[in-house]
Amino acid sequence: MGVAIVWLVDAIISLMIWFIIGSAILSWLFAFDVINHRNRFVSQLAQFLDAVTRPLLEPFRRIIPTLGGIDVSPIVVLLLLNFSKIVFYNMAAGPIVAILG
Repeated sequence: MGVAIVWLVDAIISLMIWFIIGSAILSWLFAFDVINHRNRFVSQLAQFLDAVTRPLLEPFRRIIPTLGGIDVSPIVVLLLLNFSKIVFYNMAAGPIVAILG
């Protein structure tokens, strides 16, 4: 059971990292007019990624100003997610597996 919990936490953090990367790439594609919002699939994908990543990014967007029109909050959140993943593996994963098996 402990291994499953460790896997689940790792999978959730990894998915959030990929969602943030995908959202950033999609926003760049919109900014450079490579794709547009009129495409239904692209619009739904953008709405989904925005809904998933907004709760993590918004607190940092309020604190961190944009640098020359570039939002650096995704970079900060990616660094914090990777940091939390390392901390989780080094401090919590071992005891969880040892206790729950």
